Amino acid sequence: MRTRTLVALLSSLAGAAVVSGAAGFGARAGIRGQRAASQRVVDMLPVHADWWRERLHHEGQLTYVAIGDSAAQGVGATAPGRGYVGLLARRIRHRSRMTVRVVNLSVSGSTTWGAKKDQLPKLQHFTPDICTVSIGANDIADFHPDKFERNIRAIYGAVPSHAVVAELPCMFVPDRERKVAVANEIVHRVAAELGLTVAPLHEITKRVGIRRTFFNTYGDLFHPNDRGYEIWASAFEPAVDNRVDTVAAIRRYLSAREAEDLGRQAGDVAHARAEQDTDGAETIDTANRPSSLDRLRQRVTGSLPLPGRTDDGEPTDVGGAA
Repeated sequence: MRTRTLVALLSSLAGAAVVSGAAGFGARAGIRGQRAASQRVVDMLPVHADWWRERLHHEGQLTYVAIGDSAAQGVGATAPGRGYVGLLARRIRHRSRMTVRVVNLSVSGSTTWGAKKDQLPKLQHFTPDICTVSIGANDIADFHPDKFERNIRAIYGAVPSHAVVAELPCMFVPDRERKVAVANEIVHRVAAELGLTVAPLHEITKRVGIRRTFFNTYGDLFHPNDRGYEIWASAFEPAVDNRVDTVAAIRRYLSAREAEDLGRQAGDVAHARAEQDTDGAETIDTANRPSSLDRLRQRVTGSLPLPGRTDDGEPTDVGGAA
């Protein structure tokens, strides 16, 4: 009995040692993998920046301008165009059936202060039809609410009134989430004051949950991967779709001078004219639609015109003049 007990104890100790060793090895391997992924991210930065810079030379019927950080650059995706900016550009093109020029002003590592300092001066050179802003995640590590609000006010005050601005994403870590909550309160409050639309990025990324977020994240455990960027894009899509439809209405129903004079009211006026146009078309369609008696006559007579009427239903001179 004493021997069996000793053997069992030694076996348990050996098993625990193996499990501990395996866990330690796995942890070390995980750390090494994360470090390697972080290095790959560093290598991605100039590649993605060059890719978007080259796109500046492409012409398009619509101009889409993006302000942001490495997420707007698509860092972590298998290709720059598979980040959320690239996905939204593709959606704009398909929905509008027009070519799209993408002006991606984002800078990897940018904070709100960096966007105010480096990206806003470049924005002045463009007149965007669609504009998205997703900035602030890099402020969280050294978060100062007053500075954050000053920078956000400067950015939101400089972008077009139709810009779509995003919440900070869910970070799941309690300490960071407390800061993110403060930052997002500022985002919503300032956006409401200036009449900007907010993309619910935090709400959508939180709804996905921490487990799925882990699998939707690149190996550095910070940037999204292709699946993660699809989720990010979904936060912007309703507002971007609405803006694309508004641009289409403005171009169809307003002259360039009218749109400029109306300013922020241009979209409302264009949509009102579109509704009138639709109502008028329905009225015309109803007026030209045959009555129930006419449809009955057509079924009885087939394709033969009724006496005294042409094929179009107009009166004829059958029988001669009186």
